[in-house]
Amino acid sequence: QVQLVESGGGLVQPGGSLRLSCAASGSIFRILDMAWYRRAPGKQRELVAHITSGGRTNYATSVRGRFFISRDNAKNTVYLQMNSLKPEDTAVYYCNAGLPPDNYWGQGTQVTVSS
Repeated sequence: QVQLVESGGGLVQPGGSLRLSCAASGSIFRILDMAWYRRAPGKQRELVAHITSGGRTNYATSVRGRFFISRDNAKNTVYLQMNSLKPEDTAVYYCNAGLPPDNYWGQGTQVTVSS
């Protein structure tokens, strides 16, 4: 069982930056693929960024070049650095951990981009 706790959300002006963190419990973090998803009001949940246990990354087209996912296996934590934020980035951001066939989710953290 893996528990995920996100932090770092909040209100930011357009063009600003935020860093989300997701702390994982347990001793298997280093073999988990990790990801950030988001759900905007009235929209379906979408994948934002993904990082494999080996460190390979993948991004949604809408955030590529602005968002950066990273992981610190010593701290059992995955990060999402979000730069040049836009109002359309407003959403609840969820941390996800995958180790097939199991899949784990955090409770979500709200990110609001508004002036």
